[in-house]
Amino acid sequence: MEHLGWAYLAAGIGAALTIIGAGLGIGKLAAAAMEASGRQPEAAGAVRTSMIIAAALIEGATFFALVICILLALK
Repeated sequence: MEHLGWAYLAAGIGAALTIIGAGLGIGKLAAAAMEASGRQPEAAGAVRTSMIIAAALIEGATFFALVICILLALK
């Protein structure tokens, strides 16, 4: 029964680190995109499109990591 508690703790810590990393990554991505749009307003559409694609990839990796954490907790 004790090992189950450790599994829950590890899954919680893993999920927290995943969310923190994703938040930092998307925040840095958005900051860079806003700076690029400010420097070259004519390229704002292309920058926005690239930012949305990159954010979707970050979120996909985040969801995958969260599913792995849930599977570890339920095992």
